[in-house]
Amino acid sequence: MLAHPSKILYPSSQYFIRARTFLIYKAPLPLPNHHHHHHHHHHHRFGKRAQFVTSGFPIKAANPTREIEMEVLVVTRAEELVRRAMKGNDASHDAAHAFRVRDLALSLAHEEGLSSSPDFLLIVELAALLHDIGDYKYVKELSEEAVIVERFLGEEGLDESIKEKILKIIKGMGFKDELTQIACHDSCPEFGVVQDADRLDAIGAIGIARCFTFGGNRMQVLHDPAIQPRLTLSKEDYMKKDEKQTTVNHFHEKLLKLKDLMKTKAGQRRAEKRHKFMQDFLAEFYEEWDGRA
Repeated sequence: MLAHPSKILYPSSQYFIRARTFLIYKAPLPLPNHHHHHHHHHHHRFGKRAQFVTSGFPIKAANPTREIEMEVLVVTRAEELVRRAMKGNDASHDAAHAFRVRDLALSLAHEEGLSSSPDFLLIVELAALLHDIGDYKYVKELSEEAVIVERFLGEEGLDESIKEKILKIIKGMGFKDELTQIACHDSCPEFGVVQDADRLDAIGAIGIARCFTFGGNRMQVLHDPAIQPRLTLSKEDYMKKDEKQTTVNHFHEKLLKLKDLMKTKAGQRRAEKRHKFMQDFLAEFYEEWDGRA
């Protein structure tokens, strides 16, 4: 019995990639054919670990099938790390959030026509999965969890350049970083895709659900007409765990601003619909609050 028939129908690159890698992964792996010299120059995304996984095969002859198998393993291990590291978080920043962001990022990459390079998709998928491990909102010491991700990528024996890109994306992801204007948009299209995916998950129906979960976890009131949203926010203000905040103000301080910060065309298109849904929700919320509806 399939849990998500919709996943089968949904023509996102991700499910296609998943299905394809799964089939290859299950199939018996062919022995390297030494007569075909073009395999010898195949570019390796996996450095150290390749020697371990290809058990006895000469490294030069590692074939693309092997590499895809290793990729599936890396992603699976990243998923396990996400489940472990995010276990104690409330539902606004749990493993399900990371998995949704991964799904969104791969589907945006597909829509943007960026899914032809396997490197690109691996970077996007791993950055999306690992982006919230060690979020400052949950971790006292910013550095301790960042180390977890670096250590993980190191142990997976990923190519240096891939590892660096993943870490660069993760470090520049937050709204707080946008407030200080640091980001690597143009040099790094992977960044836009992953950041847009994270921001899409913060708006729309799921954004509303996450926002009230986060506020509830912090014992915030839903709304207080006497507390005005802080409309010009510095990074410091934004990061303050200020007790005088209401959950509804978070919509005005952050969530309603995200639509205009989308970096990809696909992200902008999806943000329109989610943004409108939040506006409708807030209009209804205020009417009900005042007893008018």
